[in-house]
Amino acid sequence: MSPNTIGAFMMMASMLAFVMNDTFLKMTGGAVPLFQLIFARGILATILIYVLARSLGALTHQLTAHDRGLIALRGLTEVVISYFFLNALFNMPLGNLNAIMQVVPLTVTLGSALVYREAVGWRRMLAIVIGFCGVLLIIRPGAEGFNVWSLYAVAAVLGVTVRDLITRRLSAGVPGLAVTLYTTIAVMIAAGLASLTQPWEAISAQNGVFITGSAVFILVGYFFSIQVMRTGDVSFIAPFRYTGLIGAMFVGLVVFGEVPTLLTLLGAGIVIATGIFTFYRERKLAGA
Repeated sequence: MSPNTIGAFMMMASMLAFVMNDTFLKMTGGAVPLFQLIFARGILATILIYVLARSLGALTHQLTAHDRGLIALRGLTEVVISYFFLNALFNMPLGNLNAIMQVVPLTVTLGSALVYREAVGWRRMLAIVIGFCGVLLIIRPGAEGFNVWSLYAVAAVLGVTVRDLITRRLSAGVPGLAVTLYTTIAVMIAAGLASLTQPWEAISAQNGVFITGSAVFILVGYFFSIQVMRTGDVSFIAPFRYTGLIGAMFVGLVVFGEVPTLLTLLGAGIVIATGIFTFYRERKLAGA
């Protein structure tokens, strides 16, 4: 297989692994307090990521003060993302949440133009605006299905955008697995401290399996999301991230009985189309 084909499979594996992570967490059904849940998953995920990073030699790189500051800021941002994303996950359909999250490539493009002064032509800017209209169809402000959890999902999108913009400032030589490990540790510590403000609940054997499954799949997702950036042409591979939305809607229907509305499907289609157009424009401009 060509590097692009391998990269496409890696991207799909990464997206579906993240969907499975979300699914396992959602299957706990809120029986475990949120911060305790994040802390428990964080312990398992940290151990798994540490073993992988250590075995691949990703922890031998000496970080500069600049990179350490960015990693700390990135970790803080990830704490905020986890809070908003997981609250939304437990309170809205899985497919709807993932559809909203698919706007991230568009917001990162816009953020890069505003923060880093990267050139964004009128076509890509129009695609961003249309993509946001697609998100509005999904969350439908003023409609009966709109609630505060839709705003939590939007807050998660903004958090991921800030996180990715911070990541762009990291030195090229910083191993991705090392960044992932430090971020996971930051989330675990923050969740552990926050969990002290809530009564702890006993974790049943079934929920223990769900939390373990979540930790394993988030490791798989992180690993492939890192490897895919080093395989093939990113502009060819990136659109395959939308397989995560298809997987989320399928799992939402089969596992949780969540039937997406026609407006949700239309909004998701608009977001996907504008995202693919944005990648197409980037590839065309890169080849110009």
